[in-house]
Amino acid sequence: MAVSRPWRRRAALVVALLAVPAAGMVPAQAAGPSAPVAPGLARLLSAVTGTAGVTALVHADDVATAERAARSAGLTKITSFGKIGVVAVRGTADQVRAVREAAGVTYVEGNEKLKAHGSAGTTATRSLQTQAQLKDAGGAPVDGRGVSVAIIDTGVDPTHPAFKGADGKTRVVRNLKSLCLDGTATNCIVDVPTSVDTDTLSLGGHGTHVTGIAAGNRLTLTDGTKVGGSAPGSKIVSVSTGAALLVLGTDAALNWVLENHKAPCGAGVAASVCPPIKVTNNSYGPSGGGAFDPNSATVKLQRALAAEGVVTVWANGNDGGDGSANLSNPPGQDQTPGVLSVASFNDQGTETRDGTVSDFSSRGLKSSQSSWPDVSAPGENILSSCRPTQPICTQGLQPKNGPGLLDLATYNVISGTSMAAPQITGIVAQLFQVAPNASPAEIEAAIKGTAYKFADGSPYVAAGPYTSSFDKGTGLVDTFAAAKSLGAQG
Repeated sequence: MAVSRPWRRRAALVVALLAVPAAGMVPAQAAGPSAPVAPGLARLLSAVTGTAGVTALVHADDVATAERAARSAGLTKITSFGKIGVVAVRGTADQVRAVREAAGVTYVEGNEKLKAHGSAGTTATRSLQTQAQLKDAGGAPVDGRGVSVAIIDTGVDPTHPAFKGADGKTRVVRNLKSLCLDGTATNCIVDVPTSVDTDTLSLGGHGTHVTGIAAGNRLTLTDGTKVGGSAPGSKIVSVSTGAALLVLGTDAALNWVLENHKAPCGAGVAASVCPPIKVTNNSYGPSGGGAFDPNSATVKLQRALAAEGVVTVWANGNDGGDGSANLSNPPGQDQTPGVLSVASFNDQGTETRDGTVSDFSSRGLKSSQSSWPDVSAPGENILSSCRPTQPICTQGLQPKNGPGLLDLATYNVISGTSMAAPQITGIVAQLFQVAPNASPAEIEAAIKGTAYKFADGSPYVAAGPYTSSFDKGTGLVDTFAAAKSLGAQG
């Protein structure tokens, strides 16, 4: 069973850069013979002195004309784009103003700053709003505190700044490694010090990125970008099964959670230090989806977990589809309340709630509602914790530094339902904080009953007590509405 590796199927989505000048890109017409100038360059020229250094792109009908105009204005050529008649130049602001008057120049634009088309996803889900505006019964912010989340994946880097607690220690309270080659006994799950990076040992990276989406700290990176997961107040239990996930290893991890969720750090450790596990994240599965097998060990384990108060979250898969076949991750199709399968939503990098279903997100069979995903969450171009030493982090092509000056390339953008599932995992932790005695069925009902009905994709139809669709489930998760429905104050 292979990790749900989005870069294998979605390399084109991993990087999408978008220029965003505040006034748009409609050329501002100048008086007289001057060539039009892009709004961003116009603002720059109006704000600097004539001798200030400026980089610009000069357009003409052909590159020879553009280069001749640049020389006549005293500008220095950097490079040219011969097939579109553009030359890149540098010079003073006055020289750039002058080139607008040169014969044949049709347009001049600046060297605009680019914004990465990626986000943490927590605005679209309203998880961030919930953290900021709602309180639990004790008056604490709803950030997942009092709950541990179990991430079954390639591992985690506990030393990453995303997981540093207020006390300076890692919020990874239990760091485990599955060495299971057969069976589901938990004696093949071994302890690893919480200072050890099991993700790099596995030649992974997937697990650290996923963990940051579920539970990463709210931080501001060196370029001002905001990052953070759904439940930054939660504690983390990581079970590393290695980069090559196999059913026996992951089932052994689920079994460990089943046997230890009430006291994951041992009976002698207070819940205030190491809270009970209330949710597991499972961002892996077979390629191509397949039929649900109620007799599998995985299903028996997740049903036992639900009976003991633990929610199981699955990535629905990265196989796309059109509803003519069931491509959903098999164990996620379990209709047991408290087992959730998550489709990927694209918030366009703007955190919009009226985005689209990711085209890579696996669809269920249109005629079989039991194969449909339960809910959608942002999974496309998601910015999260990722060390450059980890292989998956070399696939994300938007590395960002921070928050410290020495934290080089510690965040990156990756896509996949692997990234959508942990959004829900962290949100489940937030909801259990609000309603500690809720059952997994009540948590699922709160999520599905309040989901935002974004319009893209297949129409919603009646599906039990909800409306749903084969591509996006009941809609985009709405953390704020779900938390309010369970009694959050604010």
